[in-house]
Amino acid sequence: MATLEAPVRPRTTLHHGQFVNEPFFDFRKEENVRKMRSAIAKVRGQLGREYDLIIGGQRVKTTDKIKSLNPAKPSDIVGIHQKAGKEHVEPAMTAALKAFESWSRTSVEERASLLFRAADLLRERKMEFMAWLVFEVSKNWVEADADISETIDFCEFYGREALRFAKVQPPTQLPGERDSLFYIPLGVGAVIPPWNFPCAIMAGMTLASVVSGNTVILKPSSDSPTIAAKLVELLEELGMPEGVVNFCPGAGASFGDAVVAHPKTRYIAFTGSREVGLRINQVAAQQAPGQMWIKRTVLEMGGKDAIIVDADSDIDSAVEGVAQAAFGFQGQKCSACSRAIVDERVYDKFLEQLKARVEKITVGDPAENANMGAVINEGSMKSILGYIEQGKKDGRLITGGERATEAGEGYFIRPTVIADIQPKSKLEQEEIFGPVLAVIKARGFDHAMQIANDTEFGLTGAIYTSSREKIERAIQEFHVGNLYINRKCTGAMVGAHPFGGFNMSGTDSKSGGPDYLYLFTQAKSVGERVS
Repeated sequence: MATLEAPVRPRTTLHHGQFVNEPFFDFRKEENVRKMRSAIAKVRGQLGREYDLIIGGQRVKTTDKIKSLNPAKPSDIVGIHQKAGKEHVEPAMTAALKAFESWSRTSVEERASLLFRAADLLRERKMEFMAWLVFEVSKNWVEADADISETIDFCEFYGREALRFAKVQPPTQLPGERDSLFYIPLGVGAVIPPWNFPCAIMAGMTLASVVSGNTVILKPSSDSPTIAAKLVELLEELGMPEGVVNFCPGAGASFGDAVVAHPKTRYIAFTGSREVGLRINQVAAQQAPGQMWIKRTVLEMGGKDAIIVDADSDIDSAVEGVAQAAFGFQGQKCSACSRAIVDERVYDKFLEQLKARVEKITVGDPAENANMGAVINEGSMKSILGYIEQGKKDGRLITGGERATEAGEGYFIRPTVIADIQPKSKLEQEEIFGPVLAVIKARGFDHAMQIANDTEFGLTGAIYTSSREKIERAIQEFHVGNLYINRKCTGAMVGAHPFGGFNMSGTDSKSGGPDYLYLFTQAKSVGERVS
């Protein structure tokens, strides 16, 4: 495994060739297990360190601190961070505006090179970055691997996309003119990522901004600032100029709101809850004194995702897909399956097999690679347990339904399946963001589609069926941004599955897709008369 002292590559390195997704580790191989345990031991020795704000390259300390805790063992402090307040907004904006003057004019080749070199360094330190996720957000090894692999994918994909954008030509050349089209950066962006994909989503929104020529005020989640600090350190090591990314963990209600409302903020890239996303949209829509543009919002706001299990489906495959999509990373994915809508003809058989499958899921310390770790914090745990109690009243508890106290002091909840949940009920409509699956009986395919679409969200969905006709109908009628056929509704891959949802799931930003960088640029058309 590579060391932290890996040599820094020349600043002009560019990658060529087709984009290929980063491969995952095979933890059936003893060598990979040994390396991962070594990385975990190394990172364990670095827990509890203090990290500064980084504003214009300067390290800043504050009186108030943010303590990032290990959800599986809350007595362990992962990192201590400075807490940015309203007084830090202006310095951060000034630094970002100053950096924008030169960074926006830096060649796209050099900006893309930064991303490609970041990908190389992340590969060398991949297991270390994975280990930080194990401790900070309680991801098991496979989930941590997926997160860092996606981070590498974003580096490689957006670097290539930026180079492609730089070569775009207008569709028509008028006689006697030289016509051209340029995608130019917007300005200073506020990047506000979530804790559930604390490296991939944080890095994706930040790097899409940076490679497009923008500068960033980065406000990571207070539950996961350490992994963000590690990525910013890596970018600095690679020679990213001061002020291009300003690292400012802080409270959403003070620092976050003030950045969103600032007249010089050009756009806001946000992933998180519907409530916060709508609030950002509302604040951004109001013109502040001195504001010269309409602020752009790139919002991804969660889901209430369903998997339809048709009567003619492969039940074994459907059970496996639902179990993985519902309980991977403790159900804390906006793409997670929180509703299984099952045809009444196979309902009992499905529940019987699902119960047996879910009861094989191990709950425990992700450092030991249990199937499920802890949920993110105490408040989340209490909220999830409240939903479970409501579900016990509204439906029939199949398995789970309580804390997994034997797993340790952390915020562990057993994977929970509640059957006979009725459409329009609380468990069927509200995003729980935890290891809770509501199972709903459908009278047939038409009824299943009606239930699936009867929510204000529209992020992911899946259908298990052997009927080509029903597959075609789902493609036409299942109103989600990411639809999967005969596979689980989680695990979108950069390039193959551009990701983003409809309705209250956000602005359908389609991260990891061919039009994502449009959101961080503006098109300038130039027509020059030639003699």
